[in-house]
Amino acid sequence: MNTPWRTPAVLAVSLLALLCWDFSGADRWVMAQLGGPQGFAWREDAMARQAYSVGRALVAAGVLWLGFQLLRPGGWPSGTRPSLPSRAFWLGLAMVAWLLVLGLKRISLTSCPWELAEFGGVAEAVSHWRWGVADGGPGRCFPSGHASGGFALLAGWVAWSRTHPGRARAWLVAALVLGLLMGATQVVRGAHFPSHVLWAGWLCAALCAGARWLHQQWWPARDGLSRPHASNNPRLSRPW
Repeated sequence: MNTPWRTPAVLAVSLLALLCWDFSGADRWVMAQLGGPQGFAWREDAMARQAYSVGRALVAAGVLWLGFQLLRPGGWPSGTRPSLPSRAFWLGLAMVAWLLVLGLKRISLTSCPWELAEFGGVAEAVSHWRWGVADGGPGRCFPSGHASGGFALLAGWVAWSRTHPGRARAWLVAALVLGLLMGATQVVRGAHFPSHVLWAGWLCAALCAGARWLHQQWWPARDGLSRPHASNNPRLSRPW
């Protein structure tokens, strides 16, 4: 695969897989294994709630560490440190990714699994693709806002992907692990379908990848990564 198109290709393939998941009915099958007419056994489980609390603490720590690593003057080798506005752009991107998912969730008419009649609630099952169609429940459950806190840390992955591949991979793994941990905890409690978590992750990843491309168009003169000596290294010069 041609390197410049690696990330767009991964995003496209993952989007196709996610759409297949959506229309396969796998969401309902998974939740049926976790709950029933009496609700979800793990909804008030102490271990699940503890895992959720730990995940939130880790996300908060991750955001603080991301800001420290991006903004501290000595955190970049000579000749590779981007301008302060450029570094602030990456930090702001994490917040924008999180707020994007929260904004979509706020206007969503899709209710959580534990609100559905088949799991002891009052709402009927309506696909989140049926925009504008209410399901009789409170809605505001799609995508997963909790998981997006972890996935928003993908901003660290794209920020260092050219100058610090090892650090970028560490942020990639951390973001995915935290996002999936937060999401899985809410799924087993009946608060979200798996697709809610997966869509939150895909939206954050797509936003971060798109922002990186835009950043390279807007800040070529200020960004230290665009200096000639960096472009001689194929690992540092690839646009994605």
